[in-house]
Amino acid sequence: MKIAVTSKGKDIDSETDPRFGRAVYILIIDPETLECEALDNKENVNAFKGAGIQASTMVIDKGAEVLLTGYCGPNAFKTLQAGGIKVINDINGSVKNAVKLFNEGKLKYSDGANVDGHW
Repeated sequence: MKIAVTSKGKDIDSETDPRFGRAVYILIIDPETLECEALDNKENVNAFKGAGIQASTMVIDKGAEVLLTGYCGPNAFKTLQAGGIKVINDINGSVKNAVKLFNEGKLKYSDGANVDGHW
């Protein structure tokens, strides 16, 4: 299994980035081994629109099954859902701690977006 976590840095010790579509990095992590691949999301950071959909596509293409993030808008949420990815919103703190909480079953899957879309 792979999970995606929005991050301000390239490794698991980084702080989570509350933004999904405009996160600086999206880390693809094996929650069992903590092996991590950093996806540079700089193309979407300053995108006029569609950042969430583009970031969703990257996460889907990498085979993640779950996304841990702070905020996920409606278009991104629908795209992730269509790609079979479950979303956990309201994540904060370090990436390592978020993965720990996920592994311990202490996080709840979201049933929808938790922020309005950007126009």
